[in-house]
Amino acid sequence: MRLTAVEEGHLRNGLPGTIGIAAVFPAGQPLDLAQVRSRVRDRWGALERMSRLLAPPAGPTAVSGHRWTAARPFDPDVHITATDQDLDALLTAGVSHPLPSERPLWRLLVTAHATPAGEHALVLLAHHALLDGRSLETLFRLLMDDAAPPRPAGPPATAPPRPRVQPAAVGRELRRIEIPGQPLPSAPPGEPRPSVAVVDLDPQVMRTARGRPAGGRGATLNELLLSAYAGALRACYGPPRSWPQGPTPLYATVPVDLRTRDNAGELGNGVTALRIPLPVDTECPVARLQACQDLVAAFGHRCDVHRAILPPLKAAARAVPWLAGVMARRLARPEVTTSLCTAFKWRDNPSSLHGRPLSRIVPLPQLSPPGTANLCLVRTADTYTLTVVGHLRAGDAEMIGEAVAQDLKAVAATDTPAACAG
Repeated sequence: MRLTAVEEGHLRNGLPGTIGIAAVFPAGQPLDLAQVRSRVRDRWGALERMSRLLAPPAGPTAVSGHRWTAARPFDPDVHITATDQDLDALLTAGVSHPLPSERPLWRLLVTAHATPAGEHALVLLAHHALLDGRSLETLFRLLMDDAAPPRPAGPPATAPPRPRVQPAAVGRELRRIEIPGQPLPSAPPGEPRPSVAVVDLDPQVMRTARGRPAGGRGATLNELLLSAYAGALRACYGPPRSWPQGPTPLYATVPVDLRTRDNAGELGNGVTALRIPLPVDTECPVARLQACQDLVAAFGHRCDVHRAILPPLKAAARAVPWLAGVMARRLARPEVTTSLCTAFKWRDNPSSLHGRPLSRIVPLPQLSPPGTANLCLVRTADTYTLTVVGHLRAGDAEMIGEAVAQDLKAVAATDTPAACAG
């Protein structure tokens, strides 16, 4: 089975391509490896995608693409192992290295020593060509005690009709994709290194910040993350005019799920990505939030444009595999995709695994080239967890994560933009 253009691109962009998700459980009796393997066999065994093997191109890579081979018998023992590593070490090692290609491109790790507090965790790592972030969430939800078993695979969902969009809207979106920004200030050549920081955010701060600006409609997690990240960059590196490329905008890329209700649980790659210029040059925290809200408000129409233009672009790239590689490598450049920023809410609360209550979900965005940082924020019940994956100077991921937390406090403490002037 030929890979889609998006899947092929994830293999040809020159990056490790590993993403992940972790479920953290309170200290106490650790998860039993045999029980986890049994649950995975029951809940994932019928999911054809989890048994796919990657086959290399049969001919020259310019005209021949990778293929998924026919599914083989599902063997959870091969993929699910116990480890003594803590969560930070698992995430840093996982995002920095590609998964072995001789078996399906995922692995599940059980650790009884996830945190210094004695918590234990389940960590799923997968190649982005096989699964996207929403797929990882779907898989973990299937493992929980009260989850409905997966439905038998049926015929592929009928693709919705492509929306009609004006040529001018297509032109604007293509320009947004093409316009270069600037990467993050980075270490000298040879010194940037991958780093991962996991930051627990104050729930009361988050509740208050979501009500800003006062008298408004309230802020979504994505809007808060984007605005707080813009403030964090200003705090960490100064206003953009002091950066190497001066006032050139810094763009964040926001993954947006294009799945519908009919295929919400479909595994694979079902997202597009929308670029927005971050308001790093805006001083007031709530003014930055309002600017991000205005930018996110246009996502619905912009997604319609993507639904219209993606099918022909994907068809062309699938027909000519080298084109998928060219497009993917360009999109991976730090001045184009400087920061992937996404946020989501764990919808099933409370959740438990073999009777152990879920404390929180920890996301793991992918690693991008030097000069980048990728962020993901997850709400689990009343717990908010931010993960920063940086390819910058040593310690920059932690610095950015703490600066995001501080900016969220500033948002919560500021009613309206007028309060900044006062």
